[in-house]
Amino acid sequence: MGNDKPTPQTTQQEEEEDQRPRLEWDFSLSAVVSSSTAAGNFSDTLGVIEFDPSGTFLATGGISRKIRIYKFNSLLPNGSSSSSNLLDHGSACDYYICTPAKLSSLRWKPGSSGGVIGSGDYDGVVMEYDLERRIPVFERDEHGGRRVWSMDYSHWDPVMGASGSDDGTMQMWDPRCDGGRCVATVQPTAARNPVCCVEFNPFGGALIAVGCADRKAYGYDVRRMNEPVMVLDGHQKTVTYVRFLDHHTVVTSGTDGCLKMWDTEDQRLLRTYKGHANRRRFTGLSVWRNGGLFGCGSEDNQVFVYDKRWGEPVWVRGFEPVGEQGFVSSVCWSQVGEDDECTLVAGGSDGMLQVFSGKRTS
Repeated sequence: MGNDKPTPQTTQQEEEEDQRPRLEWDFSLSAVVSSSTAAGNFSDTLGVIEFDPSGTFLATGGISRKIRIYKFNSLLPNGSSSSSNLLDHGSACDYYICTPAKLSSLRWKPGSSGGVIGSGDYDGVVMEYDLERRIPVFERDEHGGRRVWSMDYSHWDPVMGASGSDDGTMQMWDPRCDGGRCVATVQPTAARNPVCCVEFNPFGGALIAVGCADRKAYGYDVRRMNEPVMVLDGHQKTVTYVRFLDHHTVVTSGTDGCLKMWDTEDQRLLRTYKGHANRRRFTGLSVWRNGGLFGCGSEDNQVFVYDKRWGEPVWVRGFEPVGEQGFVSSVCWSQVGEDDECTLVAGGSDGMLQVFSGKRTS
């Protein structure tokens, strides 16, 4: 009579197979948008890419001192074409707005129906632009001229803004007031380490997350911001990005070459993700909440996709030329669409924009 009871060896093999990353998606390159005048030139590095909430428009910003707005569908090949679109920024861009300084951050303002976008720049200024009139309508200069690395908006009414800066502070402010009356200021570290990222809980909670150059990420309750309610300590170098995956989970990125996923309720590290190269630059981090996928850039000029279930990448795609000088500097998932289809946009240090379409295979 046969013995169907699993042996320790078969159980271990099954566990190892369970931990092995599986590619359950088929990604293809849908479009490449480049500039013939900026090939290999870091003067057009794309520092930030943002979809508007409807997924209709795509905004980019960076070293070129321009906010470019694209109608996203116009970048994609028509339904009968199986090849990718090769486009030039000049013709692909719906319009652009010149800015007074290099841009490090962009955010679409909630409640504006895609009509207002906020920016943080290298001169320490936060601005808002009316996209219909294509003019600035708000300016806030309260970081002492120190670079604003990140800005964000709350997801409740009335909308509040927040910005993190090289001056070592995160400031929360009211965009309804002229000049943005300061609601609260926090200084996460006594040494005034730069604040590299701020993000309100997009699910409407009271938590705002802050990534800092002291190797930690902090969480503050916006109702009482005198002390952090969360400290995530696990990175070996600067925390460059913090992104909410769901109401109780965040993903952080550091210049130690790791992504980390955390439970915000008990501040527990859930998983570490390795494979991309990141030692000194901002290379972007975006999470696709519906599918549990993370996208990030890499200093070897590649874009990486991780599945939250496994610590190794499930998909890697190189920009040309791979590993030579350039790097992938920004990424953004579209949050709209079906569970079995996704869109990832990545930007390079040479200003090239690449659009990837994914379909679930299993």
